[in-house]
Amino acid sequence: MTSPQTRIALSRRHRPVQQLLPLPDETMDDGALAAARETFARQRRLALRTFAGLAVLLLGLSGLLAALPVLDRVPVGTVPASWLLLMAASYPMLLVIAALHVRAAERVEDTAARHRPPPRPGAPPGPDDGPPR
Repeated sequence: MTSPQTRIALSRRHRPVQQLLPLPDETMDDGALAAARETFARQRRLALRTFAGLAVLLLGLSGLLAALPVLDRVPVGTVPASWLLLMAASYPMLLVIAALHVRAAERVEDTAARHRPPPRPGAPPGPDDGPPR
């Protein structure tokens, strides 16, 4: 048994990179398709910024530890300072980056939902067309 989403993903495997944007279906007009593609592009830019933040954190911490090898010999309690930086600084920062990314992604979705054009008359309701929460 295969999920419908899996079948769709597998059927798109031969699409060139520029065709990774949302494909139109029978319920989408040109405005809705353009809005979906804009939302996709904004989320992709957000993902690239998040990836850059992760790279700066991880490479910067590695660079700091390589530039200051004395941190291996400086104890903080019974633990070397380099280990303390790795364990006490990197993981909380990863959590902060993840939380900020989720909040920003939700803002992109909320903005897209507020600017979404009304459905065409006679079109079946979409997944977000239910009663307000």
